[in-house]
Amino acid sequence: PPSSEDLDPSPHTDAPPDRATCPTPSSMKSQERHCLDAAEGGLYDYRTGWGRQRELLQRVAHHEICNRVLFVQHESTYTAGRQTQPEERPFDGRPVIDVDRGGKITWHGPGQLVGYPIVFLQRGVGVVDYVRRVEEAVIRTLRDYGIRTGRVPGRTGVWLASDGTGPERKICAIGVRCAHQTTMHGFALNVNPEFGFFDNIVPCGLEDADVTSIERESGRAPSLGAVADQLYPHLAQLLSFAPYAMSPDIERRAHLAFHHRTATGAPSRSGSLLTDAPTTTPKVVQL
Repeated sequence: PPSSEDLDPSPHTDAPPDRATCPTPSSMKSQERHCLDAAEGGLYDYRTGWGRQRELLQRVAHHEICNRVLFVQHESTYTAGRQTQPEERPFDGRPVIDVDRGGKITWHGPGQLVGYPIVFLQRGVGVVDYVRRVEEAVIRTLRDYGIRTGRVPGRTGVWLASDGTGPERKICAIGVRCAHQTTMHGFALNVNPEFGFFDNIVPCGLEDADVTSIERESGRAPSLGAVADQLYPHLAQLLSFAPYAMSPDIERRAHLAFHHRTATGAPSRSGSLLTDAPTTTPKVVQL
């Protein structure tokens, strides 16, 4: 199962009745998308996106609208889930937004596609099943790009296997919260980010793993809008909660800790930092 670190510890509270009148995700048409694609128009403030999620969650949970997924590209931001330890925060003291999701600290910013599925979980559908389906949607999307990925037992997210010279590499992080039987937060898929930001933290609290991206693994960097368009059909299909064939796990191998801090406390790897770009409107997709 997914690590409990990546899930909200109280997934179901004040649940409304089952939604008998709202169409299922599988009945939604992909043409029903609206709003700009933040991946192509600029960057989106994290707190604004967080507020937008809460707004959509209330509307989905109270049957006003059907399930949604919010695709964004954030301004450079560190966010810390509830299990984050003090020593995992930025080594240089950069500010962090503490959020109400499971998991530990991560970075969001340019070159990373962030998806926030706002999905009502019908009775009998658990958070673990939901997370596994989101992972599967990302795995299938990356397969479309010729990248073979999977799950690492005991760790949430989407991974590439060790290549024999280093540890497993995480390409997509997942951290969720579920309230009123409705999900928020979601996944962060690395397309072509600047890796220097990850050097400043212990990503997801994992010192024995690396991070990677579509560009690093495939040698090409599709637009974030193209990746969102490729991912959406997989996500819509899997979040119909019909039976599906789960991709095989990746065999986990033991490695020495990947992060090696310098005398100043920062990791020895280096990388330049990007400056923020103007904000824009996110893409909202109806599932």
